[in-house]
Amino acid sequence: MLVAAFTWGDLWRLALAVFLIAVGLSTAYLLVRLGGTVGRLSALISGVERELLPVINKVGGSVDRVNGQLDKVDKITDSAVDAADSVDTAVRAVSMAITRPVRKLSGFATAVSYGASDFKAKRDWRHAVQAGKEAAARRERELLEELHDAGDKT
Repeated sequence: MLVAAFTWGDLWRLALAVFLIAVGLSTAYLLVRLGGTVGRLSALISGVERELLPVINKVGGSVDRVNGQLDKVDKITDSAVDAADSVDTAVRAVSMAITRPVRKLSGFATAVSYGASDFKAKRDWRHAVQAGKEAAARRERELLEELHDAGDKT
């Protein structure tokens, strides 16, 4: 009679109970596996932390040493710039000291050349002297302009 009293509603309730037991067992198995994974992840994180912190400390020390060396290089480059400025000042001083005599000598050579040519052509001493002076002044101005142009190009 037990079979006759078993209805479709009872079958449905039995299937639901079996399903819920299977879901509960599966969830329990999943949670156990998830717990193991979390444990391994925790061990990995603590191992990485244990290994990585000394490396970070070493890198920090290395960066500090590199910064010290860069400070030294900075001082060296500052010294090199100061030396280059000193050399530039010295070269400019020598250049200024030499420029005037060279201009005068060039003007004198031009004056003699033009004066001699003018004297040879016109046989007038005063005119030859005046032509030589004008040529010397013109040559000194041209040389000064050439020196300024050369200085502007650098």
